Amino acid sequence: MVRHGPTHAKTMVGWSDIPADLSDTDALKRLRGYLPDAPVVSSDLIRASATADALTPDIRLPHDPSLREINFGDWELRSFADVEAEDPKTIRAYWETPGHITPPGGESWNAVRQRVDTAIDAYLAGGHSDLIVVAHFGVILTQVQRALGIGAYEAFSHRIDNLSVTVLEHADGRWTSGPINHNP
Repeated sequence: MVRHGPTHAKTMVGWSDIPADLSDTDALKRLRGYLPDAPVVSSDLIRASATADALTPDIRLPHDPSLREINFGDWELRSFADVEAEDPKTIRAYWETPGHITPPGGESWNAVRQRVDTAIDAYLAGGHSDLIVVAHFGVILTQVQRALGIGAYEAFSHRIDNLSVTVLEHADGRWTSGPINHNP
């Protein structure tokens, strides 16, 4: 799994279609050289799809809206401090006890996890044994949570940098993790 290029936004960016800064061509070359020769799929949001396209894959699967970032609803494009000033209880609960807490008009962590699990399972069932997924912080963390068998709060403790690689494997019905947040 590859996190898209940086947006430089200092707010909660979920479903907003903000482009990535892909000007670091050296980083993209290193990333391309590190990744296996495998089909590439991405979220349909431009920051992920443009990053995937920049990898110039031999096989490019259609953009997948199921791989979108967390839907922050009314918190979208707002800073933590601004939302906290209005609704400190809900925003703190969302990040400190992730699970069923839902931002107004958005989706809970559990809903994101279910959406992404379903999408990834469909790719595995479709015969994609090797797959490069270009997606978002939250999407990658849902699969880290799955692979490590940890809770959502523990998953949030992992750093996922832009243009980093997180290697997850599924074999014999079990998930395992290789490097998390590897920067080639």
